[in-house]
This record gives sequence, C-alpha cells and structure tokens, in this order.
Amino acid sequence: MRAIDRRCRVAVLLSGRGRGSNLRALVAASRATEFSASIDLVVGTSDSDGCRFARAEGIETVVIPYGNGSGVGKIDAVFEDELDRLLRSRSIALVCLAGFMRILSSAFVDKWRDCILNIHPSLLPRLRGLDTHRRALAAGHVEHGCSVHIVTQGLDMGRVLASSPLTIKSNDKPESLAMRVLELEHRLYPRVLDRYARDIVLS
Repeated sequence: MRAIDRRCRVAVLLSGRGRGSNLRALVAASRATEFSASIDLVVGTSDSDGCRFARAEGIETVVIPYGNGSGVGKIDAVFEDELDRLLRSRSIALVCLAGFMRILSSAFVDKWRDCILNIHPSLLPRLRGLDTHRRALAAGHVEHGCSVHIVTQGLDMGRVLASSPLTIKSNDKPESLAMRVLELEHRLYPRVLDRYARDIVLS
C-alpha cells in the first residue's frame, strides 16, 4: 500500500492510571508510512503510564483532571469545555478512547458526531457496559472478543465498525480471558482506525 499524502489528525483519550496498552498499539501502527492517521495529541485525566509513554514518543500530552467537584459518575462540563477547545485548537479530526472510563455528555458527543471511536471488550451488541469477561463466563458464552464502535449518546450502542472473536476455553478465568481479548484489541483498533481515517482523508 502506498504512503498517503495527508493524514487524519487523531487524539487519544486516557483515564485513570493504566499502562495505555491500546495507545501504544495505535502509536506503533501509526509509524508506518502507509497508515492513514497520525497520533498528534494524548489527553489524560491523570499523569498515567500512558501519558508518560506518549511524552517519551514526542507526542503532545495534556492532563486535564476530571472531577472538579462534580462527583463520581457525573459529567464534568469544565473538563469537556477544555477538551473541546484543545481538540479544535489542534485541528483534531478523530478521537480514540483508549481506556477512557468516564462519561461524555450528549452535548459533547453530538459536537463530535461520528468522530469518536471506542474499543470495547465484548462482541457488541452483546455485553455492553463493564465487567464483560466475568459476565461472559457466567453466562456460559462459547465466544467472546472485542469491538470497535462509534461513540454515541447510548452506552456502547453506536455503530459497530468491526469485531474480533475468540473461543472461550474451558479453563478460562476472567483474568486469562481479559489478557487474550486485550491481544485482540491491540490488533483490531489500529486496523479499524486506519480504515476509518482513510475514508476521511480521501473524502
């Protein structure tokens, strides 16, 4: 595949203190000359390992604390206003959520309609929400996996762009299943981003 003349500018959102493994996968993929997106901004809610990795890679990294007195599980308008300003000032075209475990308001999602992607650890529409690996095992599912979808106002209800399945083993525990699904995520997310961004670049 030939190198493209223009790349889609992407921001990756992180929350908590995770390692940012999906961020690392996206950045690694974006180093290929034929990849249609560039990771130009990382935004974290705290100074996590993922943020430190992004800085070491020379990617602009900004920490915007989430909360500001709004309470757990509440939408933070201050965070969203600052995030929206930052994204627009950096000419960001797409946003990828990578372990971003916060609520985005309907107003913010509407501003960025069809421009926010998320990776979810289940074969959507099955098992929306949290704790998907334990729930898959408890329900006796034979197949599990991950999906990349468009973020909409409904939790994990946006259009699914692609999924990657695996067969659940008889000796799987939530932890072992999580590790195997994460390996799928690291392959699926860059592939979907490349395809989705290419459509934007070439449109």
